[in-house]
Amino acid sequence: MAVIDYGMGNLRSVNRAMVAAGADAYLAATPQAAEGADAVVFPGQGAMADCMACIRRNDFEVFIKEWIAADRPFLGVCMGLQVLFERSEEATVPGLGIFPGVVTRFPSTRGLRIPHMGWNEAIFKAASPLTAGLNAHGEPFYFVHSYRVVQTDPALVWCETDYAGRFVSGVRRGRVLATQFHPEKSQVKGLQLYRNFLTLADR
Repeated sequence: MAVIDYGMGNLRSVNRAMVAAGADAYLAATPQAAEGADAVVFPGQGAMADCMACIRRNDFEVFIKEWIAADRPFLGVCMGLQVLFERSEEATVPGLGIFPGVVTRFPSTRGLRIPHMGWNEAIFKAASPLTAGLNAHGEPFYFVHSYRVVQTDPALVWCETDYAGRFVSGVRRGRVLATQFHPEKSQVKGLQLYRNFLTLADR
């Protein structure tokens, strides 16, 4: 399993967590290095413009689009979810446009801390093999973000979270999955989600 090393993001912590979950994981700094993997993880953090610049500078844009179009096992984490959408209020550069929707900033409301940081519940739309060992009605995961997806195709929504209203904290289409929260920072339940993701590579 390849963890995409595109020049930014919490790569090594994700790689270590995947190994702990049972994956034969490695960092892939080029599309050619990732092509032979049975699954791909795309971790991300920081700003949308910087992330997209790194993706394009390291020739990963076409690779990610083609990998997802082929329904090969893919997991995006945090910014790795946001870049899959059309655009973000954070930047003038477009995202990858794989999924419809706009990433928007949390509102500046009195008493609301931005970024949304810490533990919060992901509420899954339905139980499935990907929620094995998790409470589909609400499982706490660790979040760190100032922007979020509020609306997209309802068929894509895998889980939602409440913070200044309901937002999309996970999307899924076939064997393609992305979460706004950080499984690698979410202790036992985060490792369980990684284990569940690895079962997609066996299908």
